[in-house]
Amino acid sequence: MIEFLGLCVQNLIKSIKYLLSGQLRFSEVINKAALISYDSLSISLIIAFISAAVITIQVSKQFLMSGAEAYIGGTIVIVLIREIAPGFVALAIGARAGTAISAEIANMQVTSQVDAMKTLKVDPVGYYFTPRIIAAAITVPMVVLLAEFIGTAGGMLVSYLTIDLHPARYMYSVWAWLSTKDIYISLLKASIFGALIALVCATQGYETRGGAKEVGISTTQAAILSTVYMLIADFLINLVFYIK
Repeated sequence: MIEFLGLCVQNLIKSIKYLLSGQLRFSEVINKAALISYDSLSISLIIAFISAAVITIQVSKQFLMSGAEAYIGGTIVIVLIREIAPGFVALAIGARAGTAISAEIANMQVTSQVDAMKTLKVDPVGYYFTPRIIAAAITVPMVVLLAEFIGTAGGMLVSYLTIDLHPARYMYSVWAWLSTKDIYISLLKASIFGALIALVCATQGYETRGGAKEVGISTTQAAILSTVYMLIADFLINLVFYIK
């Protein structure tokens, strides 16, 4: 884990140097943004809606029994925006787009396409990593923001259908509890998670050696490593912003 983290840091530094060199093409970033976030949009929004609906089912009747139904909206949205939306969306994108990044670069490595780039005096790390990292860092927060809207609407709908909580009371609780700080931190998390997923999965693919079997193994390891590093980053961000 520590050795792999060192490789990730080295590749991140190379990607930053490649970006500052002015060789990055904006069209490549747009292309990777579509592959990473746009293609994962539907599954991310579905996960956000279902997660908010399940949380609402779990807490609404308990709140109603204790006479605290006015706090349902605020509770659900705080949990959704602080953790559920950025975490679950990042996991969905990592499972779909992150593994695809790893498999693509691993296949390039085992078929000697990376070596061909080196013979052309092009840094393969900068060329392959930089557009993916930037695209993920920019577009994952956009998906998370949409997921937060969908999740909030899902919680409101389910609370109305299950305990007949009026949408106005739900939204009043949301506005009373929610702060702009929570939204900013949520988007910061999403950006860090996106960049981390792209970096970790690309590094895992780049370190692949062998053949088709090793590509499959590398893809699985990329999914596991990106999840572990993302959870560690989530813990550290919460430690910085929410521990007084």
